[in-house]
Amino acid sequence: MRKLCVKLGIFLVLFAVINSTIAYAQQEIPAHAKWGKVAIKETQAKYPQAKIIDYLHEGREVTKDATIEKFKLWLKQSDKEFGVHVRIKFATNSNKVEKIEIQETTS
Repeated sequence: MRKLCVKLGIFLVLFAVINSTIAYAQQEIPAHAKWGKVAIKETQAKYPQAKIIDYLHEGREVTKDATIEKFKLWLKQSDKEFGVHVRIKFATNSNKVEKIEIQETTS
């Protein structure tokens, strides 16, 4: 009887681990992830000596024809830390980038 209880306990633990792993693997990639990569790439191109130390998706604005993805990245360059707002405007239907704006901020 003791062996059966031990086997049942091991089974339940393994079952719980497998289920939590499957649930984690099934999480969707956010829609803004593609644009976050663009924001990082453009920021790195503009500030090649800086290290990106934080990243925030601030939201999205959708109009009839265009979408704007908004990000804030925090950078460190030498002993200076600063933020940049990145705005990526693209055609909603085609995902073609129309404009990318990068603006420094102190907050």
